[in-house]
Amino acid sequence: MGIILHELVGADKNRPFSPHCWKTVMSLAHKGLPFGRNPISFKDIPRLENGYSAKVPIIRDGEKVVADSFEIALYLEDHYPDRPSLFKGEGGRAMARFVEGWSQMTIHPYMNVVILMPVHDLLDAPNRAYFRESREKIFGRKLEDVAGERDAKREAFTRSLEPMRKMLLSQPFIGGEGPLFSDYIVFGAFQWARVLTPYKLLDESDPVHGWFERCLDLHDGIARRIGAAAQ
Repeated sequence: MGIILHELVGADKNRPFSPHCWKTVMSLAHKGLPFGRNPISFKDIPRLENGYSAKVPIIRDGEKVVADSFEIALYLEDHYPDRPSLFKGEGGRAMARFVEGWSQMTIHPYMNVVILMPVHDLLDAPNRAYFRESREKIFGRKLEDVAGERDAKREAFTRSLEPMRKMLLSQPFIGGEGPLFSDYIVFGAFQWARVLTPYKLLDESDPVHGWFERCLDLHDGIARRIGAAAQ
C-alpha cells in the first residue's frame, strides 16, 4: 500500500482546502510517490492515528506516521533520496524555514480574513459550530466582523508581496528554475483561497499570479484538478 494522506475537507469531500495539506500534496507529487487521500473533518482529527496529532496533514507510510507539513517534507526527503529533491541541500532547507516564517507572518494573516466565512459556510452543522466557537475565541470577536475587513486590508496585502515580485523578475520559482518545497509553502496559502472563494486576490498581470498559475500546472495539474470556487 502506498502512502496515505489525511487531509481536511468540509461537507464536500472533494474540495480539500487546508493550505498545509496542499503543501504535502505537492511534496508527494514532486517526489513522484503514489498516495491515497483520506478526507476528514475538523472534528475527525482527534481520532486519526490514535490521536497522533491535533492537526493535519498527517501521513502514514507503512508503519511510520508523520505530522506537520514541514516534518513530512523532511521525512520524504530523507527516506526517498532517490526521488527529486524538495530542498536541494541544506541551503534549501534553511531557505524553506525562512519562507515558512515569512508566509505565516505575511500571507496567512490576510488569507485567514479572506477564507474565514467561506470555510464556515463549507462545513456541516457540527463542524460549523466547532469552527465558529474556536475561531471566535482566537479572534476575540464574531467571524463576520473579522471577515468584514477583507476589502480594507487587500491593498496592504498586495504591497506585502513586493519581495516576491522582485525575486520573480529573475527566476520563475522561489526554488529557481524549478519548484522546491519553499514554493509549495507559499502555494498552499494561495490554493487555500482559490478552493474556497472566487474573491480576486491578484491582478492577472501580477508576477505572483503568473507564478501561481505555473504552480497549478505542476505535476500533471494535480492542484488545478480541484476547480476554483464558483462565483
